[in-house]
Amino acid sequence: MAPPFAAPPTEGRRTRLWLGLGVGALAVVLCCGGGGTAVVGLAVSGVQAIREQARTVTGDYYQALVERNYGRAYDQLCDDAQRRESRPEFERRAAAEPQVAAFRVGEVDTTNLTVPVDVTLAGGDREQQQVSLGQDGQTGGVEVCGVS
Repeated sequence: MAPPFAAPPTEGRRTRLWLGLGVGALAVVLCCGGGGTAVVGLAVSGVQAIREQARTVTGDYYQALVERNYGRAYDQLCDDAQRRESRPEFERRAAAEPQVAAFRVGEVDTTNLTVPVDVTLAGGDREQQQVSLGQDGQTGGVEVCGVS
């Protein structure tokens, strides 16, 4: 008498099982590796964006001082700095200080959010200034919070 159904093949069962597990493990590694790479890529591009924005804001601040456009320089200040000093007070103080003739923005310290700036004053004197930066809570942009 013939059985009502054929017996399943016994050969190759373990091979197919291990092949399936291997393909599944490879898919998990690729997904996790791709996700890890994406996270690292985002972190690196975020740091570069902060550096670029910090250099731009610092350059705009000093360029406004060179052009004696103190209102535009004041607009680059963070909210705390603007609360400590009104626009007219800032303009009077900036006009009374030695005038900036030229400047060179250095490398941004992303850990402390500071930027060194080599400043040449109108009389020819040179000095190194340190710009402290902060992030605007509303816009997320970088702003000048102080110069020392």
